[in-house]
Amino acid sequence: MKIGVFVGSFNPVHKGHIKIANYILNEGYVDKLLMIPTGNYWDKDSIIDVKYRIDMLKNYETDKLIIETELNNLPYTYEVMRELKKRYKDDELCLIIGADNIISFDKWKNYKELLEYELIIYKRNNLNIRHYLNKFNKKDKVIVIDNVENIDISSTRIRETINDYYNLKDLIDEKVIDYIIKNNLYK
Repeated sequence: MKIGVFVGSFNPVHKGHIKIANYILNEGYVDKLLMIPTGNYWDKDSIIDVKYRIDMLKNYETDKLIIETELNNLPYTYEVMRELKKRYKDDELCLIIGADNIISFDKWKNYKELLEYELIIYKRNNLNIRHYLNKFNKKDKVIVIDNVENIDISSTRIRETINDYYNLKDLIDEKVIDYIIKNNLYK
């Protein structure tokens, strides 16, 4: 089985996250996709507790789209991948990242270890993904998703406009908006 690993803060989860996850599954790039919200170990003032982000993600869980809740304490993606490799010994793991992450990928802790996995990179901000991949000598085991529209949604922008309910409806699902309001998040 081929398992996609989508690590992020999902702060909050938005339509872009879900659209790319469903696209990768529906197009058969992976058999199963794990979404793993990062813990609260970074000095980000705007990040809400991981339990809320997990709750919001749970709205999208299916038999193929799994919200991983046990690895949130691992601060680095390579640690997550190492742990998953132990769990899924007989399966192929691939890492899903946005193109904006490839710019500074060499700053990630143990990034060379991550380059050993197949990468699924989805286009963001009109970046030339291949240009950055050449920097890493990564030509094989790369899938570039550049034909999905409307995935350039920013969680930062959402947090900045959290009180603009009508604008939010274009960016996040109503069930997530309702959850944010009910729990008084991002105030």
